[in-house]
Amino acid sequence: MFRMTTSAIALALLAAPVAAETWRTWAIHPEGYPNVTALESFAEDVAAMTDGEIEPQVYPGGVLGAQPDAIEQLRAGAIAVGNFNMGPMGEIVPATNVLSLPFIFRDVDHMHAAMDGEIGQRFSDALSEEGIVALSWMDSGSRSFYNTKKPIQTPEDMAGLKFRVMSNDLYVQMVDSLGGNATPMAYGEVYQSLKTGVIDGAENNYPSFESSNHYEVAKYYSITNHLIIPECICVAKSVWDETSPEMQEMVREAAVAAAQEQRELWAERSDASKQQVIDSGVAVNEVTDSAAFQSAMEPVYAKFIEANPDLEQLIRDIQAIE
Repeated sequence: MFRMTTSAIALALLAAPVAAETWRTWAIHPEGYPNVTALESFAEDVAAMTDGEIEPQVYPGGVLGAQPDAIEQLRAGAIAVGNFNMGPMGEIVPATNVLSLPFIFRDVDHMHAAMDGEIGQRFSDALSEEGIVALSWMDSGSRSFYNTKKPIQTPEDMAGLKFRVMSNDLYVQMVDSLGGNATPMAYGEVYQSLKTGVIDGAENNYPSFESSNHYEVAKYYSITNHLIIPECICVAKSVWDETSPEMQEMVREAAVAAAQEQRELWAERSDASKQQVIDSGVAVNEVTDSAAFQSAMEPVYAKFIEANPDLEQLIRDIQAIE
């Protein structure tokens, strides 16, 4: 019987190709959306940089589950990578609720300055404690209100209107403080609910307003820019800890490059989506007195700080960034 010597076995193992490790990568958005395009670039770069040892495979359109499910799958290691919005993350990582405070960021540039620096690292540390490693930060635009009834210029214009919000008590408080009626609802139910009058409006950015076809039934878009919520390219900590430092550096580099690509694509898509909804007949108006909307948020901040005194300094530090 033929037997290989120990040295021959070692040589054979060295010569054998390393089996690729497939990283299942979750995305909620459809093919062609800036986030998905950037994730696909991330997957290609990681595969190339690691000589095929790590091969992320992107599953767009939420086919691996809704975001709350996907977050739990990632924490359990069933999904390796995800592109998550920080809005729904608050139930798992309370510190990220700071990012959902209305008007916490003055504009998108302010958000970039915060998240690309020491502030972003603080959030990364908080996520890591819950099994999630944030590699880089993407845009999700600035969110504004839209509805089927009328333009919104002042908080008083929201009185009595029913607005869909994401599932986070902060968003409920936000709408209630502005005089509207907040209705938490799954994103996929919004179009039909707008069409049938179950709700009067919702709030989102231009690309989502356009790609969801909500603009077909909600013909008033009022620019309040009340929420600017970052998104992450995140990896399961259990997967990350099993990855060599050399590979980690490559993956992080690819994630930072993908986030930069996404930001550029997002800006282009946002402009195109805005033009498309205007061309369709949507009435777009700039809110002239944004200070009134910001002042209405004072009770929201006071209640949040009372419940989370340990996060007050983080809020002040974000607001102090120039």
